[in-house]
Amino acid sequence: MTGAANEQQAASWLGAIWAARYRTPARFVALVALLLPWTTTGLIFALVPWLIAFAFVDLRAFPRSLLRPICLLPIALVALAASGTLWSDAPWPERIHAIGPAAKLLVIPLLIYQFERWPYGHWVFAAFLVSCTALMLYSFAVAIDPALSLKLYLSRGPYKVESGIAVRNYIDQSQEFALCALALVYPTLSMLRQGRARGAALFAVLALGFLANMIFVVVSRTTLVTLPILVVVFALLHLRLRTALLTVGAIGLLAVLLLGVSPNLRMTVAKFQADYETSVRDGEVSGMGSRLEYWRKSLRFIADAPLVGHGTGAIRGLFASAAADAETNPLRAEIVSNPHNQTLSVAVQWGVVGVLMLYALWFAHLALFRGEGLACWIGLLVVAQNMLTSLLNTHLFDFTPGWIYVLGVGVAGGMALARKVES
Repeated sequence: MTGAANEQQAASWLGAIWAARYRTPARFVALVALLLPWTTTGLIFALVPWLIAFAFVDLRAFPRSLLRPICLLPIALVALAASGTLWSDAPWPERIHAIGPAAKLLVIPLLIYQFERWPYGHWVFAAFLVSCTALMLYSFAVAIDPALSLKLYLSRGPYKVESGIAVRNYIDQSQEFALCALALVYPTLSMLRQGRARGAALFAVLALGFLANMIFVVVSRTTLVTLPILVVVFALLHLRLRTALLTVGAIGLLAVLLLGVSPNLRMTVAKFQADYETSVRDGEVSGMGSRLEYWRKSLRFIADAPLVGHGTGAIRGLFASAAADAETNPLRAEIVSNPHNQTLSVAVQWGVVGVLMLYALWFAHLALFRGEGLACWIGLLVVAQNMLTSLLNTHLFDFTPGWIYVLGVGVAGGMALARKVES
């Protein structure tokens, strides 16, 4: 009996270990989502054990899954970035370094394959929401006492204290808070329809907390421009036409009222005009004025090499060659490696070929999230937010927004595919 019991216990342990090989990769992805709003180094270290754990799952169908456009296009864009080093005039260290921002897209096919088979995607969403909630509460504390900001102790070099910036920068923080606020709308409405008032109230309070932070503490101009568009997208997709129109009208009225009570919003809106006047009239460096100058020069660079661009890592050298005298016009003397527009960044380096590949990737991922369900809403929101914010930044290649895209598309995409197979 003892031997049989031992064998049974051993079999139970082996079964638990075998089952854990499916859950463990999902737990590491959840850890990545938990760390993403706070740290870059920690996220990279969390990816290593996930890749090791991923190697132990059943990969027999993996090669075939890579042939789907949703997986093949990210790989193709990274391959284009790698091959673009061959015709670039930039120094080799700059060429190799410029592959890095696109390389994270290679994680998307792995995540889709994993979460298409194992239903643990909710762990990742919950981890990201919990982490952003903690960051939001911490941001309120920093708004009260800026000396509490971790940036004072973790930033390289001297840091100017800014109200409400707990870690990193206000652009990443606003991106994360806007994503969470809008993502929570779907489960809130779903719970209300199911009569689960307490859960709906909790999610509604969290969403209002994220919105309040952006309204009264700090918000990026990119989020200020794109957030209303994303709200309209949700209204049109998930509400009846009459209700959607009433919602849009109410949001417009609320925006006017908030401008009247929020100095933070008024200052952010006024900065558009102030930046433009500073750059156009005085030729000085400013946020919006600099972007316009980057775009003007980028269009000229694209016209010089429209088909395949100037090669990977060539942006900084091109701006250096086009820089004017800093004393006469500081704005035109700026040398940057980022034109603050995703399409232009791709076009300068890889021409029309790169732009077609970029938009094919975006639209393939948008099509993936047609349908109902939380995974489809989160995936659609992540892709739409990335496309819109990439009009003013290179958010597909930037660290935090880029990893939000990778995690959102990979996890939600796998869950959406699994649901379509079940139905």
